[in-house]
Amino acid sequence: MKKIIITIDGWSSCGKSTLAKQMAKALNYVYVDSGAMYRAITLYFLRNHVDWTDEKEVHKALKEISLQFVFNEKSQQSEMYLNGENVEYVIRDLVVAEKVSEVAAIKEVREFAVSQQQKMGKGRGIVMDGRDIGTVVFPDAELKIFMTADNAVRVERRFKELYEKNPNVTLEEVKANLEMRDYIDSNREFSPLRKAEDAVVLDNTACTEKEQFQKAMKWVQQKLQVPA
Repeated sequence: MKKIIITIDGWSSCGKSTLAKQMAKALNYVYVDSGAMYRAITLYFLRNHVDWTDEKEVHKALKEISLQFVFNEKSQQSEMYLNGENVEYVIRDLVVAEKVSEVAAIKEVREFAVSQQQKMGKGRGIVMDGRDIGTVVFPDAELKIFMTADNAVRVERRFKELYEKNPNVTLEEVKANLEMRDYIDSNREFSPLRKAEDAVVLDNTACTEKEQFQKAMKWVQQKLQVPA
């Protein structure tokens, strides 16, 4: 059976990674969390006090960064490694989340990440989620999904996710963070978040995980021309 490239773009906290992981597992495809790459770069910048408004500092720092996804047999998931260190859980912290959109908006950072992402997709059979995967990274992908959801629902989902790790986080902080990230993601000069013209929209405001998965897999079957 032929293999295709599936891209999943959309707003923060729409469940992109959850759906992408489910699809990759069902299809036996490789899952790539592009957001984890930008988060890892942001973590490196924060740890090493890199001034990301300084082009020379950014250029120098990127030369010192090695990103790799390593499959964890125990969790059955690929985890993000930064220079040989597993940072999968560190990069989910709100401190990183507050800065990742700023870092991801930098042209050289995006070029660095996109180059690596495109190499990962050369063999096809890949599911990748992010902000510009269907528009910039893989504009010729066979299936492009654009995910969206009601803002209040997104805030509540994100709050529950962060509260488990940090009970001190407030709903107001999460709401402000999402609004800031939405604005930066959609207004940045390089590779802004937008729906590809040939993308199908998946609004999961009122969907369960099972329902959105079933809907997405029907689209895959259509692309593969496999009877539903």
